[in-house]
Amino acid sequence: MTTTSHPLVGRARQIADDLLAPHAERVDQEGVPEEHIQEIRRSGLLGVGAPKAYGGAGAPAAVGRETAEILAGACCSTWFVQTQHHTPVATLAKSGTAVRERLLGPLARGELLSGVAYAHLRGYPRTPVRVTRERSGWRFDGTVPWYTGWGLNDVMLLAGVTDADEALFAFTEAREQPGLRASAPMRLVALTAARTVSLELDGLWLPEESVVLRRPYGEWAATDRLKTLNASPAAFGVTETALGLLDDDTAAPLRSRLEEIRGRAYALADHSVPHEHEEERLALRTQSFELLRAATTAAVVTGGGRTMALSSKAQRLAREALFLLVQGQTAESRRAHLNALIV
Repeated sequence: MTTTSHPLVGRARQIADDLLAPHAERVDQEGVPEEHIQEIRRSGLLGVGAPKAYGGAGAPAAVGRETAEILAGACCSTWFVQTQHHTPVATLAKSGTAVRERLLGPLARGELLSGVAYAHLRGYPRTPVRVTRERSGWRFDGTVPWYTGWGLNDVMLLAGVTDADEALFAFTEAREQPGLRASAPMRLVALTAARTVSLELDGLWLPEESVVLRRPYGEWAATDRLKTLNASPAAFGVTETALGLLDDDTAAPLRSRLEEIRGRAYALADHSVPHEHEEERLALRTQSFELLRAATTAAVVTGGGRTMALSSKAQRLAREALFLLVQGQTAESRRAHLNALIV
């Protein structure tokens, strides 16, 4: 079965064409509605990479990339809410902990939707969230600067750093509770619709059985950084949509470039040794962003003055491009991008 013929790719296209794309400008201004999330829950897309034994599809990584492109290209806000879910699923699938048996099935089947609260770990040695032993569990204190999907998610994967410099990840319900308080939804230049808040943690206590991962920070960071080297499928998806707003002569050279960069980037993503070709991976990531910028800028130029209206598709795509430049960014990827800009 080719990637394009996989059932989940077909479902993603149907949802994108029938639901997400027709309402993307309204969602951009009003917020991701529960109906969008319910449709994605029913589609099986939340379990695209989850083990079949737990109700997932167990699909190849290429299928996950293609479905991500399709969803992001149709409505980046909806894509961003649901994409948070895949890290908790992958973390549970690799875990031998008790929480795996409790949550992996419901998450893989779309019965529960999970968010993530761990990007702050990438700012180490700053530790915005500290975790300490308390009774037969763990106490979380500090601030999670960004948490997406508040009010849509059922659970969250929360992380902090212990006194022994370990990265500790645990699951809790995505709601206000003793020791956990959410800010008002943030007003952002792009993807305000994704319902992003900050979380204040003041003695949030979670039992030992909620812990899914506990590892020396250095070991966790070495694995995590590999995820941020590769180009994002979402960038390719938004680029593809922007090219659809251009005339054939303008789009042709950009589309050729898209096919070249995407092909090389995905070949490296599938490489059997993920830590090889790091410079090339970062270079392709940067090139994908530059192509995204060119395509969305061309869409704005083509649309002229009417793209200044908030109802403009081209303007929405341009703002989504700004967001994707910093989504999943690390100091390493930032340096690579900045160096490319000043050459």
